[in-house]
Amino acid sequence: MTRQRTAICGCGQLSITVQGEPRGVGLCHCLACQARTGSVFAAIAGFRPPYEVKGQATEYVRTGDQGAKFRFRFCPVCGSNLFHTEEGEEARGVAVAVGAFGDRDFPAPTASVYDSRRHGWVVLPDGVTAYDTDPD
Repeated sequence: MTRQRTAICGCGQLSITVQGEPRGVGLCHCLACQARTGSVFAAIAGFRPPYEVKGQATEYVRTGDQGAKFRFRFCPVCGSNLFHTEEGEEARGVAVAVGAFGDRDFPAPTASVYDSRRHGWVVLPDGVTAYDTDPD
């Protein structure tokens, strides 16, 4: 049986349910993710379709450094930033905020991007591959 995980916003109004294991788990230290999350990095996990969204989401589109457009979805009630997709690449999957799963045993990250922006006191777990910018 395929494992199912559900990530929910802070107030429970918005959720996303994904299937299977993440295709990747990473950290992003870019300034846009720091501002978007209110933290010093974003922890995200990528999942292949299918996925199911319940509730209402507000969207924000941001253009990345390499020109890709990312559509972020967040709860209009509590403001939690829950997931995002890359425009034109929606069939490849969705990236979900790891903390929204509420699973302390969630798989650890394997990559850290925009490491050149990582705060000096943030220590990466062993085995994480660090990239100065976005390797894609």
